[in-house]
Amino acid sequence: MHAQHELGFLHLDHGMDLEAIADVSSSRRKARKAHFTAPSHIRRKLMSAGLSKDLRKKHDVRSIPVRTGDEVVVVRGQHKGREGKVTAVYRKKWVIHIERLVREKVNGATIPIPVHPSNVAITALKLTKDREDILSRKAEARKARVERA
Repeated sequence: MHAQHELGFLHLDHGMDLEAIADVSSSRRKARKAHFTAPSHIRRKLMSAGLSKDLRKKHDVRSIPVRTGDEVVVVRGQHKGREGKVTAVYRKKWVIHIERLVREKVNGATIPIPVHPSNVAITALKLTKDREDILSRKAEARKARVERA
């Protein structure tokens, strides 16, 4: 059995513990370092958001990486309940910017308020061919897992 690890590949045989493998560490320090120094293509996946209940039911998928053009609602924090379209996914700062979620500076300029993707729920997806493929692949994997159990 092969399992993919975020920062490389792991090759697991049946009955092997993760602790027995040298590639995986349970060290908090190493986990944090791997997270905060992750390259952009891995940050994309780490910056995923959950789907709303109706989208979850429709696509049979729980979460997907956020992209520009998705419509989201803030579900946690000071701006809970605010809705809008994602205008930017700022991977370097681990945040997204949402259309009408801005604040005014003292000089009158408006700046977007950064929100972490884990604090939003996607209410409408910007669907492309690639994204549809991702959704179908995740749904198939979920069905296969349910059948095995």
